[in-house]
Amino acid sequence: MGTRVLVLLGTKKGAFILEAGPERRGWELRGPFCETWPMNHVIGDPATGTIFAGGGSAWFGPAVWRSGDLGVTWTHSSAGLAYAEGAEPVKAVWSLAPGHGALYAGVEPAGLFRSGDGGQGWEHLAGMQAHPTRPHWQPGGAGLILHSLVPHPEDSQRIWVGISAAGVFHTADGGRTWEPRNQGTRSDFMPEGQRYPAFGQCVHCLVMAPGMPERLYQQNHCGMYRSDDGGVHWDSIEAGLPSSFGFPAAVHPRDPATLYLLPLNGDTAGRYVPGARAAVWRTRDAGATWQACRAGLPQQNAFFGVLRQAMATDRLDPAGVYFGTSSGSLYASADEGETWHCAAQHLPAILSVETLVVGG
Repeated sequence: MGTRVLVLLGTKKGAFILEAGPERRGWELRGPFCETWPMNHVIGDPATGTIFAGGGSAWFGPAVWRSGDLGVTWTHSSAGLAYAEGAEPVKAVWSLAPGHGALYAGVEPAGLFRSGDGGQGWEHLAGMQAHPTRPHWQPGGAGLILHSLVPHPEDSQRIWVGISAAGVFHTADGGRTWEPRNQGTRSDFMPEGQRYPAFGQCVHCLVMAPGMPERLYQQNHCGMYRSDDGGVHWDSIEAGLPSSFGFPAAVHPRDPATLYLLPLNGDTAGRYVPGARAAVWRTRDAGATWQACRAGLPQQNAFFGVLRQAMATDRLDPAGVYFGTSSGSLYASADEGETWHCAAQHLPAILSVETLVVGG
């Protein structure tokens, strides 16, 4: 089989898969899968080719779906995806990440689970819920969710997570203990003099630079940031962007200085692309300067938003870049953001976008 690019979509009405060859045109759409449950995050494990979909709701309960044949058949399990009796129930899975032979799941209300058998059974890593700041965490607009999961590529004991609205946390012992890593990120919604707390920031997305595991990028409710020391300190890199507010961030597959953002017009101004003119903003120098990539994107009456997990890149050269909108359209670029085309439309609201390259 030749090289095939799969774009994996989580939506409010199930999972979908777009598939094309290395030219990344003529997309074939399949789905909906997962019995049209709300799917917050759909990922592909590059080591095995397995597709996982995490989601659920207070009505359905949480579950992780699994396909070993690129979406032809699916099974799901919620075994172990629960807190101890008497605690607030787990409502849904919000994020998934493979790492070092395991699969991790972030859930609502915020907590972390681990599976050692490909998503069939789960264990609660209770250190997150036992953190001394936990009684003071407050939910963001989507709830108290653990939405960003960033395992270290070489050290199985190190993981970073992003929680709305508690901030970034890091573990160096496999989840037994955690420390907040939010120094330098502000909370504009806090009273004057309290805008740089140790925790309580509304982080929207957290990603790791390729080949530089200590370099992290963070899109926050209140700014865009970079850390070069694993989140111990954060520096603002929002100068040159049209807004300090947005949700998604996506890294280049090989270049640690290239990052893609999709700013919105503000938290109280409608949360759509600025001026209703769509653009993906790209930096090639780790946030020192930014360029608006607009060719092929709608430049009038674009009143859509893009959510925190709804932007991704693929590993081809040149890299593909993708984002999905709240109005159900998927835009794709096969040349690192220079030009764009609409690969699918009229889908349910897109909650997540990830890629999987197979064959070749």
